[in-house]
Amino acid sequence: MEKNDIFDKRCSVRKFTDDDVPDKDIEEMLKAAVKAPSGKNIQNWHFVIVKNSEKINDIAEIISVKNNKLRALIKDADLKKNFKRYLKFSTHFKEAPVLVLIFASDYPVTGQDIMERAGSSESEIKTLLKADPGIQNIGAAAENFMLKAADMGYGTCWMTSQNYAALEIQSYLGIDKDKYYLALITPLGVPAEEVNSPKRKDLSEVVTWIK
Repeated sequence: MEKNDIFDKRCSVRKFTDDDVPDKDIEEMLKAAVKAPSGKNIQNWHFVIVKNSEKINDIAEIISVKNNKLRALIKDADLKKNFKRYLKFSTHFKEAPVLVLIFASDYPVTGQDIMERAGSSESEIKTLLKADPGIQNIGAAAENFMLKAADMGYGTCWMTSQNYAALEIQSYLGIDKDKYYLALITPLGVPAEEVNSPKRKDLSEVVTWIK
């Protein structure tokens, strides 16, 4: 396929066949992921590959239980109803044969200590931290993974909606939460149907040219 076709082919997939994804194929995706740019070459990512359907369902149940607990504490009826509806977007991954969880470790932000010691304002420091280079590393790795998956005929879906149960998921998987935190997950499998990406904004809306 032409290289540019990879970007057109990648889209969010939420329905999958029961076909297995061979470990060797996942390894190719992981090799692509870890070639992503990483500030200071810190490579602050860790990938957890779950191919056990019972464990995938357990993770979905963990999210459901946390959703119920949070809703029980909400007084506003409309907000409670909307959050319950939100659950299906947090757990649709249970239909996939593979679940990939991408964890991140803390990353030192260049200039933060200097700005703090120089007495920079709180707003200046907050602006610096908003760019969060550590998460940028993770985003680049995740995108590489998903583009490679699409190139190989597989589907993925970038998911962060489940992160209100991140600590519970980490505990279940036995990931050291003092070093890593859950950044995102993606189901992985053969798409069960053709899916098209939603319309993108026109370049004129998102680009500023300065010449």
